[in-house]
Amino acid sequence: MWMVRGEGGSLYEDFRERGIAAIGWNQLAATARAGMTRKQLTELYLQAEPKAKPGTAISGASQVWRFINEIAVGDWVVTYSPSNRTYLVGKITGGAEYRAEWAADGMSLARAVEWQAQEVERDVLSTASKNILGSTLTVFQVPINAMQEMLAKVAGKPAPKPIEEESADEEVVDPLKGIESLALERIKDMVSALDWSDMQELVAGILRAMGYKTQVSPAGADRGKDIVASPDGFGFENPRIVVEVKHRTGQMGSQAIRSFLGGRHKDDRGLYVSTGGFSKDALYEADRATVPLTLWTLDNLVRALVEHYDATDAETKRIVPLKRLYWPA
Repeated sequence: MWMVRGEGGSLYEDFRERGIAAIGWNQLAATARAGMTRKQLTELYLQAEPKAKPGTAISGASQVWRFINEIAVGDWVVTYSPSNRTYLVGKITGGAEYRAEWAADGMSLARAVEWQAQEVERDVLSTASKNILGSTLTVFQVPINAMQEMLAKVAGKPAPKPIEEESADEEVVDPLKGIESLALERIKDMVSALDWSDMQELVAGILRAMGYKTQVSPAGADRGKDIVASPDGFGFENPRIVVEVKHRTGQMGSQAIRSFLGGRHKDDRGLYVSTGGFSKDALYEADRATVPLTLWTLDNLVRALVEHYDATDAETKRIVPLKRLYWPA
């Protein structure tokens, strides 16, 4: 099984809709051919990007080499959506092809894939599999235990007993590369495990760190508003931000967005938080809304938390305790 993360996971829906797994590396895509060595690909990379660091060229060439040479028809492949926190699993059905028409979208080298209908939620995987699959490499081989667990989840079966195996085989050029993305996924795992009450308080805490005062609705019927944020704390001063928080698995659809918008006043601003993500129809509904509306997935929520963490109050830090780490720039 191979992990292929196009553009950090942002190509998840493109992969599914087009029936492909793809990578960019436009420096190599047009000239890369099956049978080329890593050294040949590294030289081609440096010819295209003379100012590139050797480590960057080696890393890019190695991942392209794997995509065109090591991945085989019949192999399993998996990709990840950071916004929805789901994995898509499929089987490789074709060789690597150069697709110039997709180059601008980061999909210049593509392989045909038959994707399974059943997605796998990150939260149902073991900690060991989460850690392995959290690698930020574009292409890497998934170790056997994580592969078996992933395939069991797709089939709706319990994960098999782990077997002893070697650690994941990765081309590590810089051990610090990608550490920020790895940390972000770990924080998402922490936030995803919160109960609904703490999640609501966390969202309110982030808004306070952004300079607003908040009113949090008590448990029970909230009439479509879990939090009201405004400069004065009463909602008299603009902007008055009405917040709905949905902390559950599964995407929110267009009907949920319409229901939320139906209770808004013309001067309101809306923030809809769904840790399970949003369907395409929901995104379309938000785009055409007459009331300004922002949608936050778990990814958006955690990025906002990290950005404003220093300004959060003690209660927010209690809910999600983090510490600052410094490393060479």
